[in-house]
Amino acid sequence: MTMESTTTVFYVDDNPKSSRLLSSILETCGFHVIAAHDPIEALGLCKRMSFDLALLDYDMPGMTGSQLAQEIKFILPDVPVVLISGYAGLPSTELVFVDAHFGLGTSLHDLLWTMRNLAGMTTVAMMSRHHAIQTADST
Repeated sequence: MTMESTTTVFYVDDNPKSSRLLSSILETCGFHVIAAHDPIEALGLCKRMSFDLALLDYDMPGMTGSQLAQEIKFILPDVPVVLISGYAGLPSTELVFVDAHFGLGTSLHDLLWTMRNLAGMTTVAMMSRHHAIQTADST
């Protein structure tokens, strides 16, 4: 079993065609994808479900991906957030709550590599936390 097959990605993109395409690619690469198309709805969903990594589109109606990233980090501070956009760059103020940003010209390979690494960091952090809880419970 690969690391990706145990990694759940919460993907939020208001463009249904982009969402279907990238979701399909991610699933082909072994990730489990939970997709949402509305950032406000996504915020409610992330309070009720569990996921290992958030992949957010930047430009969405009602709430930007950066704003959604901030809300997700408030609820789930250890979950990595990857922001994707059609811009070559974003101001640093838009990336405060983001672990990685990929803009115009980013290769799919780079996106997948980063997601795998961030998911691995999450897995290690979760294992460490689980071990700490077990140790605390046994004393």
